Amino acid sequence: MGDPFQQQHDWEPGILPSGLFWTIPISPSAIYANSTTGAAVLRASSLAVPDYGNFFNAISPTPDPPPIPSHVSFEVMWPGRGEVVVLDDDTFDFAGRFVISDATIAFSAWQDGSDVVYRSNPEGQFSFDAGVGRERNGVFH
Repeated sequence: MGDPFQQQHDWEPGILPSGLFWTIPISPSAIYANSTTGAAVLRASSLAVPDYGNFFNAISPTPDPPPIPSHVSFEVMWPGRGEVVVLDDDTFDFAGRFVISDATIAFSAWQDGSDVVYRSNPEGQFSFDAGVGRERNGVFH
């Protein structure tokens, strides 16, 4: 884990007055998922997400310095076809069927008005227990 005081970029949607954090709506067309095979893709292109500079500035009620307008693009891929895990928890009224597989992400980010683009390299990435599936959680089915 890196030193958070040395962090130079923190691209994220921020925290809404309601307290909802790091969450923004995206188009349903940005997502493909097959809960039977576990294959899925999540894509976004040039999504407006400010750069807060670092985590502590991002969670501050009054970020200083203010976030810099920026954009991100990404593609998260789950190839699927792994082990099937079935969960059924009556105590918490939760049930689901998930296909476990690796997941990788190709990510690029840039501040508006800058020619510098930061890119991830999905080659050599590995994940622990990434999965795609269907769940039932309380009243949500």
